[in-house]
Amino acid sequence: MSTATKIPQVELKSSSNQWMPMPVIAFGTAADSNKDSRETTKTAVIEAIKLGYRHFDTASHYGSEEALGEAIAQALQLGLIASRDELFITSKLWLTDNFPHLVLPALKRSLEALKLEYLDLYLIHWPISVKSGNWEVPYGDELITTFDLKGVWKEMEECQRLGLTKSIGVSNFTCKKIENLLSFATIPPSVNQVEMNPAWHQKKLREYCQAKGIIITAFSPLGAKGASWGTNEVMDSQVLKEIAEAHGKTVAQVCLRWLYEQGVTFAVKSYNKERMKQNLEIFDWSLTRDDHEKINQIKQIRINNGPIVFIADLWDGET
Repeated sequence: MSTATKIPQVELKSSSNQWMPMPVIAFGTAADSNKDSRETTKTAVIEAIKLGYRHFDTASHYGSEEALGEAIAQALQLGLIASRDELFITSKLWLTDNFPHLVLPALKRSLEALKLEYLDLYLIHWPISVKSGNWEVPYGDELITTFDLKGVWKEMEECQRLGLTKSIGVSNFTCKKIENLLSFATIPPSVNQVEMNPAWHQKKLREYCQAKGIIITAFSPLGAKGASWGTNEVMDSQVLKEIAEAHGKTVAQVCLRWLYEQGVTFAVKSYNKERMKQNLEIFDWSLTRDDHEKINQIKQIRINNGPIVFIADLWDGET
């Protein structure tokens, strides 16, 4: 049995009459401008496909769509996959395109960069709109403008109806914002991609999304240690180190297994071949009840407050 067939899948509710499978683990491609060249990303993606990864997470803002597209083309040429349909590709709509008239053009640009005819999942990256332009991140308050969720979502639905994406969803949405979206959506969001790890449990949001049939995908499942906005709270946690040692596993494996046992999916990034392999080796063992109780006691901290200097109601007071 190949590694690829061992990766569990969840069913996405992409429309009232349509369900589609999504691998629970996604290979993240958020580029680090300091070290992740196009060639580095391309090489890592090809290696990931060899190891069995089939779900790849990108975004227009990551700067990795072209490298991912080149890797997919090469994987097909090498016979690593028989067709593009074997892969699940997620991309996202950025803040400067978060306007009704820019949704379709933005998706078409992403498809052009990826050299693909369709995405499997297209997400609204943040519930924020920023004036069009090539601004430095984080964006200042003066660049924030009205976010027309109803208008943007209508165009997201149109993208799905046109077959340019098989499903649509959101990212960084609170319970309140999803409730608003569901009040008018013809096609409900299939996924909400949010920060989640042992140091940020998202219990309320998980329970809400589960009740609504929305799949949670966790980003920064290891705390994004080393990133400019990341934290060492996860990978350096003494609690997680002790649990890992008891199971003969790595801290990263404990984090990913914990997420899997919470019933969520996750996007994890490592371009190190051994760690890429280890991140897949989480499905044939379990955490104990005692492990879960210890993880429940870990101090909670949200590390990603978005690409805006400050926005008062971004999280709607939800913790």
